[in-house]
Amino acid sequence: MVGLFLNGPAYSGIRARGIPIALDNRSARGDAGIVTEVNGKPKAVVLLSGGVDSATVAAMAKSTGFAVYALSCDYGQRHRLELEASKKVAASIGVLEHVTVQVGLNGFGGSALTEKSIAVPAYRGKSDEIPITYVPARNTVFLSIALSWAETLGAFDIFFGANAIDYSGYPDCRPAFVEAFERLANLATADGVEGRGQYRVHAPLISMTKPQIIQKAVDLGVDLAITHSCYNPSGDKSCGLCDSCVLRRQGFEGAGLKDPTCYT
Repeated sequence: MVGLFLNGPAYSGIRARGIPIALDNRSARGDAGIVTEVNGKPKAVVLLSGGVDSATVAAMAKSTGFAVYALSCDYGQRHRLELEASKKVAASIGVLEHVTVQVGLNGFGGSALTEKSIAVPAYRGKSDEIPITYVPARNTVFLSIALSWAETLGAFDIFFGANAIDYSGYPDCRPAFVEAFERLANLATADGVEGRGQYRVHAPLISMTKPQIIQKAVDLGVDLAITHSCYNPSGDKSCGLCDSCVLRRQGFEGAGLKDPTCYT
């Protein structure tokens, strides 16, 4: 059975830069309408996996003046370490709230990341073939959940770390997908169709190389040592062979920096 469960603390006691924020419940809606800002900053939901790209995007959103609400998805992935990394990244960046949603995509399988009987392949270089590490419709599912939370919060901006340059060839990391989902967001929500706001889906890394992303993260002060990229870790060590590991290593090398990851 595929389950959808929400795990996360209530909004009481949230702090941003040491300032208490009083919210009675998860809804930003009330008699006065939608509350779209926190201390003058527009709200944004950021998908946070715990990897380099999503950590960089979260830092970019915060640095450009958004009040960041981070969303992680436990979809039954074999690389569970990224969920722990997402908690560390959220705390390090200082988001307003970090929520983890359980989405049992491993109940469907069909990917090396959700089905243990399928081996994670070694990096195959540039290819037009979609790899077995692709999780069917994963970003569509994640963005849909982000959109639901955003509408509840009164946030009209959603960020995620899609990249179409140094990536594994996933169809849901391409500009056409991002544009299509943004159109959907404005057609599928009450706030969109009733004109209370315009949803924007931001993919600021979409045209950046991995070395450029690494350098951007460093410039923003992201602690890359606490991020996790590996699809097939052994204990707390990364394999160094999968697409994600190789792209990460190439990114650090291209940026002229040392990768803090511990590899087997």
